[in-house]
Amino acid sequence: MKKFSWLLVLMLTLSFVLAACGGDSGGDGGEETTEDETTEEGESSGDGASGEGWVENITVLTGGEAGVYFPIGVAMADIIDSQLEDVSATGVSSGASVSNAEQLNNGEAQLALVQNDIAYYGVEGTNMFEEPLENYSGVLTLYPETIQLVTLADSGIESVSDLEGMRVAIGDVGSGTEANATQILEAHGLSESDVDAQYLDFADASTNLQDGNVDAAFVTAGTPTGAIQELSASADVKLVSFDQEAIDSLTEEYSYYTQHEIPADAYENFDSTATTVAVQAMVIASNDIPDDQMYEMTKALFENLDDLSNAHVRGEEVTLDTAQDGMSIDLHSGAQQYYDEQ
Repeated sequence: MKKFSWLLVLMLTLSFVLAACGGDSGGDGGEETTEDETTEEGESSGDGASGEGWVENITVLTGGEAGVYFPIGVAMADIIDSQLEDVSATGVSSGASVSNAEQLNNGEAQLALVQNDIAYYGVEGTNMFEEPLENYSGVLTLYPETIQLVTLADSGIESVSDLEGMRVAIGDVGSGTEANATQILEAHGLSESDVDAQYLDFADASTNLQDGNVDAAFVTAGTPTGAIQELSASADVKLVSFDQEAIDSLTEEYSYYTQHEIPADAYENFDSTATTVAVQAMVIASNDIPDDQMYEMTKALFENLDDLSNAHVRGEEVTLDTAQDGMSIDLHSGAQQYYDEQ
């Protein structure tokens, strides 16, 4: 009888051990996640997902701190950071369009603000890009970016042609401003070698203008641009119009330029009337971002447009209706899905 009781206890104990081992079927941590739970949490909709996990740390490349990209990009990062659970996002200052496209393509960031012309050149591998950049897609377009030529009021510079032999800030190395400045100089019969080119971002260009170290500066940004606004508070400045013949040449050769009239009251401290050209600011995203995550990020941005308006006056121009105006490259599949549902 004792032997039978001992055998019964042994068999019961063994059955409990086997049951406990069999219950750990959910993988890491022993917690099983159902398909319904995953869908509700937004981590994998099962529709257009890449099969990879969400990118937890999002870097948003902007531009110089004195431009418009910086406050808009930081606001976008803040929206994503606050609206997507378990995702952190940070907007960082950068060299702007050209370097942003290259860094995003190389996997150094996940979102970036760029000019629509630069985004197109990158995908095509033309102009300043030696080979196609294949790892980014479009998300939305933002607002017109005006190419401004600013100088001191008493500089004697009345046209781009007057810049020959002058010290001219043409934008940070690898920026969209540099690309625009080069094309605009060429449209007026000049090249970089015809001027004393200074590779400065907006803030440094403004400081050097005030200190007399440069004679003029190209700035590609939405108006009012912080660097020019701050400069005009302490110095008499003016914007220089481009020659109409050069504008016609630019818009004919480069489809992304449009003629643009800067109104007198674009800035507070001076008459800013000028005839120039503009491109379009846009947001691009790494193709490494899963479709479902990109969908949620796009949704979050459009549901919090007030934050962009509060960041900069140009943020007021960002709307769902105009989000694809001037879109120069294919959309990210996740962003496309969001638009298709609207």
